[in-house]
Amino acid sequence: MNTVAATVDEAEFAEWTRPALLPMTRLARRLAPNADPDDVVQDSLARAWLKRHQFDPGRGTPTTWLLAIVADQARSARRARIRRLRVVDDRAELPDAPAHEVAAPDPDLEHAIERLSERQQLAVHLYYFVGVGVDETAAVMGCSPGTVKSTLFDARTRLRALLGETDD
Repeated sequence: MNTVAATVDEAEFAEWTRPALLPMTRLARRLAPNADPDDVVQDSLARAWLKRHQFDPGRGTPTTWLLAIVADQARSARRARIRRLRVVDDRAELPDAPAHEVAAPDPDLEHAIERLSERQQLAVHLYYFVGVGVDETAAVMGCSPGTVKSTLFDARTRLRALLGETDD
């Protein structure tokens, strides 16, 4: 591969990923709140670059493909943080949250979301907080739109129960 082709390819990749950067960052913040979202997005972009030949437009848009990678990288970041915390004494003080971290709008809701299954959490984060539609959420999750709808229904039902709300 010559240098010019690599430069054009890199520029095209940057242009191709640009529309997905904001949704990627939002999802990284939601799924790995204790990690630096920029790091999660950077790791995701690096992974996407290495696997760009695997993108299949028949299975979804570039944004949905990139969001699926972010979801995977955020899971890795959470697991890495848990491994690091296991070696920290329980009485040790944890460092302050990064300055760029956005405070949770409703601590009760955030706690309730944490109690959902991992699949329900991903659907809720994508649909309600990132603003991705049902079809795109299905592409990220690797399931049908009907499965996303039922997952969101189940998640809402569970959240209502966790938050003590009733259907009046």
